[in-house]
Amino acid sequence: MTEDSMSDDSQLLCILEAMLFAASEPLTEATMASRLPEGTDVPALLDELSGHYANRGVHLVRVGSKWALRTAPDVAPALRLETEVPRKLSQAALETLAIIAYHQPVTRAEIEEIRGKSLSRGTLDTLLEAGWVRPKGRRRTPGRPVTWGTSDEFLDQFGLESVEDLPGIEELKASGLIDQSPAITAYARLSTDARRALGIEDTMSEASTDEEAEESNEYAEGENEGPSSVEEEL
Repeated sequence: MTEDSMSDDSQLLCILEAMLFAASEPLTEATMASRLPEGTDVPALLDELSGHYANRGVHLVRVGSKWALRTAPDVAPALRLETEVPRKLSQAALETLAIIAYHQPVTRAEIEEIRGKSLSRGTLDTLLEAGWVRPKGRRRTPGRPVTWGTSDEFLDQFGLESVEDLPGIEELKASGLIDQSPAITAYARLSTDARRALGIEDTMSEASTDEEAEESNEYAEGENEGPSSVEEEL
């Protein structure tokens, strides 16, 4: 390799680095290639640049089919700031997001069947507004229902390269997110007096009441907003 060739590669690497640094969102290889000289081996440059950042405070990572510069996981805690979030996702929205993530592409009717409850009109709109889900086309069945899937923003938010990196059932159990014991089944079989004696009757009743109230409020909000503009456009 000649000195001029090495200089050219270094220049291209600098341009690519600056492009990724200045981007407000992850970039596709096609977008990067369009801003570089024709014939530039973008994957090779990305691989080289990724190596440069391997032991730095910032890493070059793949987000779905795109690339972005992100804070290295080992230094992230030092930069984390706690801020008050003005609006949190409801339990219904979280459940819907999980169903979409693990069952995509999935229709609204399938979400309701898996969840065992009807889906208020505002729930999907909330996830769509957050940029975490998007339409994936229409199912080739009667009625041609819209199917939903997660977006690259979802992958970026949760630090995933692809949906294949979502934790499996065993990982969720190990992290304590899923109860590994059948205790909840045993509690459900207890009489009302027995549950009160154990101090769990009020807790179970409050949880059930809160969930029902939340579902009712979401449905009422959806009714006031009218038909979803997202589905009308589709």
